[in-house]
Amino acid sequence: MLRYLLRRMGFLALTIIVTSLIIFTIAQVLPGDVCRVILGREVGDQALADCREDLGLDDPLVVRYVTWLSDFAQGDWGTSYSTRTEIRPQVMDRLRNSMMLAAVTLVIAVPISTLLGVIAGFNEGKPVDNVISISSLAVVGLPEFVTGIFLIEIFGHWLGWFPPNSSIRAGTSFQEALPSLILPAFTATFVLLAYVARLTRAGVLEELKRPYVRTAALKGLPRATVMIKHVLRNALLPTITVLAISFGWLISGLIVIENVFNYPGLGRLMTFAIDRRDLPLLQAVTMLTVIGFAAANLGADLLYAYLNPRIRVGE
Repeated sequence: MLRYLLRRMGFLALTIIVTSLIIFTIAQVLPGDVCRVILGREVGDQALADCREDLGLDDPLVVRYVTWLSDFAQGDWGTSYSTRTEIRPQVMDRLRNSMMLAAVTLVIAVPISTLLGVIAGFNEGKPVDNVISISSLAVVGLPEFVTGIFLIEIFGHWLGWFPPNSSIRAGTSFQEALPSLILPAFTATFVLLAYVARLTRAGVLEELKRPYVRTAALKGLPRATVMIKHVLRNALLPTITVLAISFGWLISGLIVIENVFNYPGLGRLMTFAIDRRDLPLLQAVTMLTVIGFAAANLGADLLYAYLNPRIRVGE
């Protein structure tokens, strides 16, 4: 197991390094002049030259990359071009907000979608299977902003159960923020629902057709034992990968949902950085996103190895 863990950690480090190079390169070739964005379109050439020198934009690309990556690894993420404040505190605050929203979404989405997939798998071809498949696909087919606006109108304005605006102050505790997280979390849940449910259903159907299920039944093992300890254990393995990838998406990919609900997460901060061509802020948010995706996939690999020892033996 230790060897398996070390190999996965090595792949994780290599992935982050390669991705950091891609992020830095893309950020440097984005159209537009950073100094013109900061100083304005009518600024003189001398002021532009001074600005580029102050920001280190005249240094060779390799030097700038090594300096940026070294500083990032040491916790110095620089200063935002647009807000003139330190990047790390504001990014970490937004990350905390995104983590809270991701946690609530997973708590809602995982049990519901997995249960629906299991029920559909155990009832293949029956009315309940058709109802789950059709309804889940109908929900996921709606654009996120349509689902969000519908939930706001029904549960925010009409019933008044939850705040229609999910804007929260910096440093708000999870308990205080929870009412504002429910509607965005349900909107994100609808996005995940059909995919996770259908993947779980397919995994259950595949496992039910394996010889060991028939053998266990012939030996007289209780059906519940076979289903819970063997079928579900193997059927949910592909779902783990999807949930790991979804966790990374929930941290930084909810750009539409965050804008609909005015929620201050990493996604909105990324669009803010892009709009203002704030390269240090954009690079920091993107790097944090990559690390989140990589860590989530590492967690999925370790859980895979725990649930199926053949994987780590094969490695």
